[in-house]
Amino acid sequence: MSKPLLQANELNKTFGSRGLFRKTSFQAVRDVSFTLEQGEVLAIVGESGSGKSTIARMLTHLLPPTAGNVSYNGESLRDNKALRRSLPTFVQMIFQDPFAALNPHHTIGYIVGRPLQVQKRRKGDPRPRVLELLTKVGLTPAEDFIDKYPYQLSGGQKQRVVIAKVLGLSPSVIVADEPTSMLDVSIGVDIMNLLLDLRERERLSLILITHNLGSARYMADRILVMYAGQIVESGPSEELIREPRHPYTRLLLQSSPDPWREEADAMEAIEPTGPPPQTGCSFRLRCPFASDRCAAESPALKEPETGRFVRCHLFE
Repeated sequence: MSKPLLQANELNKTFGSRGLFRKTSFQAVRDVSFTLEQGEVLAIVGESGSGKSTIARMLTHLLPPTAGNVSYNGESLRDNKALRRSLPTFVQMIFQDPFAALNPHHTIGYIVGRPLQVQKRRKGDPRPRVLELLTKVGLTPAEDFIDKYPYQLSGGQKQRVVIAKVLGLSPSVIVADEPTSMLDVSIGVDIMNLLLDLRERERLSLILITHNLGSARYMADRILVMYAGQIVESGPSEELIREPRHPYTRLLLQSSPDPWREEADAMEAIEPTGPPPQTGCSFRLRCPFASDRCAAESPALKEPETGRFVRCHLFE
């Protein structure tokens, strides 16, 4: 079998801080493993604080993992210094806030063209390539945008500029961290459609970081559900939406708009009394099905059927 395009192996990330009398630490990501195949769209879903964006930054080497490793085409990022240097030409990231992602002191032409000169070492005028990229992301006619400054563009147009800048390096993987969360709903749908269109035209693989199961279902082939730094459920998008296994996934679906919610499947979450516990099941304080075993034993990620994984004692 061919190697996956990207593979995360037992990723862990611990953040520490030193106070006046003691040092504290927080484990943001715990033993996360997954693969990304060529041309696949993978969604990582969870509420704020679940570890989604931390994973995105480890995949792009903006944050080094505390433990574990990331591999591209079978090559270890930790062990291959040349791969780390060339990483921006292989994987690129779309950040959540397009308003903060663009330097207000430079024109759109400079912003999109500068990576071509630095990473691709292109000589000569990058303007023709910049015009091509702006056209590719739907900013037409491109001549009307290339000499503008970011403050002259709308939020959706700014995000398209960010995508054009990312495409300039011809990456194989794009990690999109909440790319529509700061945009109007209709503009957000346009951006999602643009990313899906670019996936086909540019033969890209996408990792979508989102808290919205609706966006994940619309865009992704496969969904990973995160809670308290761990994968609690994963599987093909339609199967996971149609038949969620983990109680947390069911609660996420209940909080989403129809048509997925069914009154017969409704369940009540318990109001948490503190942060997720670091021992036993991390979801047990909010789970209506929690038992003594959940406090004593941390559940493993099991595969009750092919391609479906769940971290819960209910599924042995």
